[in-house]
Amino acid sequence: MNTSFIVSLDQGTTSSRALLIDHQGKIIGMEQEEFEQIYPQSGWVEHDPAVILQSQLRVFEKLIKNTKVTPDQIVAIGITNQRETTVVWDSETGKPIYNAIVWQDKRTAPFCEKLKKRGLTDYVRKNTGLVIDSYFSGTKIKWILDNIEGAQEKADKGVLRFGTIDSWLIWNLTKENVHVTDYSNASRSLLFNINTLEWDKKLLSELEIPASMLPKVFPSSSVFGMYELNGVKIPIASVLGDQQAALFGQACLKKGDAKNTYGTGCFLLMNTGKKPQFSKNGLITTIAWGVNGKVRYALEGSIFIAGAAVQWLRDELNVIESACESEKLALSLDVENPVYVVPAFAGLGAPYWDMYARGAIFGLTRDTGKAHIAKATLDSLGYQVKDILQAMQSDSGIKLKCLKVDGGAAANNYLMQFQADILNKNVIRPKSIESTALGAAYMAGITVGMWSEDDILKSRTVDKIFEPNVSKQLRNKMYAGWKKAVKRTMNWECN
Repeated sequence: MNTSFIVSLDQGTTSSRALLIDHQGKIIGMEQEEFEQIYPQSGWVEHDPAVILQSQLRVFEKLIKNTKVTPDQIVAIGITNQRETTVVWDSETGKPIYNAIVWQDKRTAPFCEKLKKRGLTDYVRKNTGLVIDSYFSGTKIKWILDNIEGAQEKADKGVLRFGTIDSWLIWNLTKENVHVTDYSNASRSLLFNINTLEWDKKLLSELEIPASMLPKVFPSSSVFGMYELNGVKIPIASVLGDQQAALFGQACLKKGDAKNTYGTGCFLLMNTGKKPQFSKNGLITTIAWGVNGKVRYALEGSIFIAGAAVQWLRDELNVIESACESEKLALSLDVENPVYVVPAFAGLGAPYWDMYARGAIFGLTRDTGKAHIAKATLDSLGYQVKDILQAMQSDSGIKLKCLKVDGGAAANNYLMQFQADILNKNVIRPKSIESTALGAAYMAGITVGMWSEDDILKSRTVDKIFEPNVSKQLRNKMYAGWKKAVKRTMNWECN
């Protein structure tokens, strides 16, 4: 039996997972636990940071128990996490002063408008690569400081700490000794200068956030601290935001390589190489990772609601009992679907960036049934990816020959075929769709000398290639209907 393993902690928006990966990059075991989503008001989304921590520790413990691996066989831990979700805690007590404000949360939209009116849009784009939007962490920190009694005073005294979920986990895994993050997560904060690789003093001043709150930033391939398990100290040897981890896990290591992850949200990233490339089409510029003394950048299009739309079918509409049933329903409808679902439940991300859009269903008739709505919901994922890919190709000047895919919904054959059809490109699904967790593991392996980038390229194997199979006329007709539907959802909350 191989005696060297890496544990990947994959802390996502709806669940915490732990995976055990061997020297060949094979997943030996996996444990997962969902946790509560908290909706205090319309448009607000929160998590309990203590619940996240405990769920992550529990799946780690179950993984060790069920795989019968010993702590001394674990050479490193890699962490990948939901990005932008914001935790502020008291460094003296170690306790959060408020729930984690999740990346989907829209409460800071009015403050974002104020920042735009101050003329900060161009400065933010040029220095952080981002747009001013409630999606990112900075305005969430500001909300907590402004709305939680005594928070600003504690922050000014240097007592409070801010972190995305990676920082919160490491603070606790290292027994409150280390306050750190990596380039990829820092670049999602609206506060980090991706050109100088430092926290941006002007933006900290504009948002009245003391620098003492912020974690120290390291390359993604670093030893961030040590986790002690039964007397054995294991290095935390990588940290990557989930989408950057998936880009790395899909071996998109060269300029122009791209992947799309179908998770709670949907995220299309393209490796743009050594220099940041700024978008003219509503995409954001982000740091992909830092490894071996080099920083790599990416263009990204963010779709807020993807797999979450399938959960909506299951949990709120009761159209399906399980996610896999959506594929069966979609395939049962063998005629052209006149129904469009625009799942703008948390506004629209790239390339629209409309915080005030809301979800809608169009094209309903008396004979509309569950199959129509299920199929239209899956189709909405494919349409949104097409929106982003068109913008990405325009910005980069690179026409993709194919799209690599991963994430839970990539297992849906109907969706993958529709994606190929609407893009008119081959869609390549790997044998393991756990690219996010594998990306964190690969990065940790590089840190401790287990793997090289060449090893990662060799390890990727293809499960299936989906080839486009519809006419240009039908493709254009379907997409025109989608664009019409999107237009009618925009600025809903403003009118």
